[in-house]
Amino acid sequence: MAETNRTSIKNDSTYDALRDKGYSKSKAAAIANAQANDNMAPSEKGGKAPPYEDWTKDDLMERAREIEIEGRSTMNKDELIKALRNG
Repeated sequence: MAETNRTSIKNDSTYDALRDKGYSKSKAAAIANAQANDNMAPSEKGGKAPPYEDWTKDDLMERAREIEIEGRSTMNKDELIKALRNG
């Protein structure tokens, strides 16, 4: 069920459906907002950034910090990649 104070979500029904499927809050919000934006086609985007395996551990750590992944300071590179993909 959509929260009334969730103003950053542009498409509540898509967000709720994705959360019900097990998507993380940030991933569900990103997809829901992209689908609500006529200038974006989420299914056609992607592939522009190199895969996480090509990133340095420092870059992975910075990205994990940006999206507030807990426990990141003790993770190795493989664990960081898994955590970032599961967001």
